[in-house]
Amino acid sequence: MGTPQHPVTLLESFSPYGSRKVTVEYDGLVTAAYLHDDTAAISATWIANHRPAPQATDQARLDAGRAPLMPAARTKHPGGRPPLRADTLQALWFEEGAGVAILESGRPLAVIAGWSDMDRGMPGYSSDVIGQTPFGWSLDDAMEGLAPRLERSRAYWRWRQSANGWSQFQQALLGHLQPRLGPGGHYWDASAGKQPLTGVTERPNSARRQYTVLSTVGMSAQRMPVVEQVLDDPSGYARIELAVATTLPSAQVARVFLWLATYPWHAVTWFGPGHSVRWYHEPATFPLGGGVPGAEAVLLLDSPGSLDGPEPPDLSGFAFGGDPVRWLWIIPISERDRQLAKDRGSSALVSRLATQHRSWIVGP
Repeated sequence: MGTPQHPVTLLESFSPYGSRKVTVEYDGLVTAAYLHDDTAAISATWIANHRPAPQATDQARLDAGRAPLMPAARTKHPGGRPPLRADTLQALWFEEGAGVAILESGRPLAVIAGWSDMDRGMPGYSSDVIGQTPFGWSLDDAMEGLAPRLERSRAYWRWRQSANGWSQFQQALLGHLQPRLGPGGHYWDASAGKQPLTGVTERPNSARRQYTVLSTVGMSAQRMPVVEQVLDDPSGYARIELAVATTLPSAQVARVFLWLATYPWHAVTWFGPGHSVRWYHEPATFPLGGGVPGAEAVLLLDSPGSLDGPEPPDLSGFAFGGDPVRWLWIIPISERDRQLAKDRGSSALVSRLATQHRSWIVGP
């Protein structure tokens, strides 16, 4: 029958953004893959049996917290397959960093997608599975949708690791902003050299504009996670940059981007129009607190013109990876404001701010 042993890790890989980890483990009888967040495994898939398959699920192994042997009717190899070799395994992360494919000698062996979730009964996909089981779904049946996704992921990381990819993107986006916001001033790194690379460009006030605009550079170079799980057509929302208009000192205001610019990938979430985010630290340290007394959160708007102030600049027209890039403007709000948006929707909050004659320009 074979004896289970302490699991051996054949592969361990962290997402490029550090928010997820995948492990492939072998215990002498079964190989399985697990996707972890900071605290626990959030999804998994069976990969292979290494002994003859049982007719039914081995409940004792499940009760012991071990990966199950796949029943004979649900595996392409009911007699079992030889153990996998660690040196043939490789992780291919999706661009968003929330899902991953396990490749064996370059071929897809298993996929744990961003939408895979054990708690919702949605395991990952495995090339050896037949049909759908609680422990893995057929990769063959899903490849029509997943194959283009995997090829895009390969191409994306080739671009990301190329010598000139980032600088070309950077120059293209800065060139897009030039005619819309005027010449650049300071430029700050907002990612400490880690993925996703992001910067902040300052566009100082001028004779035609009495406020400075700060914009991120690089958030749109990778799709945000989760968007495709909540929107039927994520293409218009998957890539964003953030901007803030201000009369406060630029170096002070720019600190808000150290918090927000990499947030979606590190927290595995997304920013969309009307979303609000609470400052993670003491309210007194909030970089935009000088603009709105008591502010300790931000509201993100793609059309801030419903608030007081001059007509906002139109930053649309930039695209990357076949997707349009959406600029979201940062508006500082209080915790009470954020709760209103949470309870009644962002439009109720925007109406309240408009009644209070709040400007979309952050200043004293």
